[in-house]
Amino acid sequence: GMTGTAMTEASEFKEIYKLEALAIPTNQKCVRKDADDEIYMTEREKYNALVTDIVKIHGKGRPILIGTESVEVSEKLSRILRQNKLPHTVLNAKNHESEAQIIAEAGQPAAITVATNMAGRGTDIKLKEGIAQRGGLHVIGTTRHQSRRIDRQLRGRCARQGDPGTSKFYVSFEDTLMRL
Repeated sequence: GMTGTAMTEASEFKEIYKLEALAIPTNQKCVRKDADDEIYMTEREKYNALVTDIVKIHGKGRPILIGTESVEVSEKLSRILRQNKLPHTVLNAKNHESEAQIIAEAGQPAAITVATNMAGRGTDIKLKEGIAQRGGLHVIGTTRHQSRRIDRQLRGRCARQGDPGTSKFYVSFEDTLMRL
C-alpha cells in the first residue's frame, strides 16, 4: 500500500511484518509551512491562543481544518467556537455517513472544519478558487499524539499537489501526552 507517513514507522514494518518501506518523491514539491508548536501552561490558555489564531486566519478568508484527538474534544472546541460566533462544521464519529462530503468542502473560503484525526482520511480537500493566493488551507492540531504518524497525517491534509498551506500545533502542560 501507499501512505505519506510510512517512513515514520519503517523500522516497525521491517521488524514486525518483514516489509521494507520505500520513500517515493511527491508528484509536486510540498510548499507547506509548518510553524513551531506553541506551548502553554494550561488548557485554557491554549484554547484562548487557538481561538485568536482561528479568528485571524478566518478573517483572511482562508479555510481551516482543526484536528482533535477525540469526539469529546471536537465537541468542546465546537462549543468554544460557537461562543466566539465562529461558524464551523464538526466531523466526528457521530456523522460519519456524510464524512467525505464534509471534508471535501473544507477548502471553501473561510470554512472552519473541526474533525477528529481519524475522520475524513482518504478524501482530498480541494481548494476553491482564490484560496491558494490567500495561503491555502491552514491545519491546526489541538495537541500532540503519542504517535508522530497521526500528527504527520493531520499536517499532510494541507498543501497537497503543490498547493500552499500552513500548519501549527498547540500544546498545554495539561494535555494527556504532556502529563504522561
